[in-house]
Amino acid sequence: MFCNLNGKIINESNATVSANNRSFRYGDGCFETMKMVKGKLLLENYHFERLFDSLQLLKFDCPNFFTADYLSRQVQQLIVKNQHEKLARIRLMVFRGNGGLYDPENMSPNWLIQSWPLNEISNSFNNNGIVAGIYNGGFKAADAFSNLKSNNYLLYSQAAIYAKQKHWNDALILNHRGTIADATIANLFLIKEGNIITPPLADGPVNGVMRRFLIERLPAIGFAVSEHSIYPSDIENASEAFLTNAVYGIKWIQSIGDKTFSMQHASTIHKQIVVPMFV
Repeated sequence: MFCNLNGKIINESNATVSANNRSFRYGDGCFETMKMVKGKLLLENYHFERLFDSLQLLKFDCPNFFTADYLSRQVQQLIVKNQHEKLARIRLMVFRGNGGLYDPENMSPNWLIQSWPLNEISNSFNNNGIVAGIYNGGFKAADAFSNLKSNNYLLYSQAAIYAKQKHWNDALILNHRGTIADATIANLFLIKEGNIITPPLADGPVNGVMRRFLIERLPAIGFAVSEHSIYPSDIENASEAFLTNAVYGIKWIQSIGDKTFSMQHASTIHKQIVVPMFV
């Protein structure tokens, strides 16, 4: 398998970073997880808009050549090299280089692009449903950095380990105020009395591109959608729940704890909004 490290396509086994790398030491950077279908990056503009907003917030000093078009070409070159044009997951990580906490060598971006083939099932609706629960081992801050896909993923990785121990497919993350932020790799949507709600960005979820896409598109197919804080107690009053991310689109949640859900609307949304993206 090949990867792209700072514009050079090399074997993954040869991709190394210094012991003084700031991303390795401090999680200093961010990443995008994207989906490639038939040579096309889905929601490409959304991904690169979020990426460059994140780099600005993290005070990277990007050179003039370092643009969305440049990175898109870098992704395409790697996809061809790995023969992943048909269906793939791409991870684009941007990170600062060497230095201590107060003295980075520079503020320029380094980048690493990886790709993995996907099974066709990633385009399908999950009729079997996700089993989820709430992780209480840590809480996410709701601040200026909480909406980023940060390289500091400690809380999510611990929640994922906990979910595996509990035999769940995913775990929901609470913020410091006790409301739900998101899940380990996805955003949460609930349906209550026919209305679709998702946690607002002020509650600390990752600013997911599929989340944004659905909020924009759901009214066109007849759904009212709004951003409201979701407390764990609100789960009991919901009729449906689903998770979203850029790779699998929508995944219906069968249960959260002891609460079970139907899947009527989630399936419809997948057919009318997600499936057309693959064409």
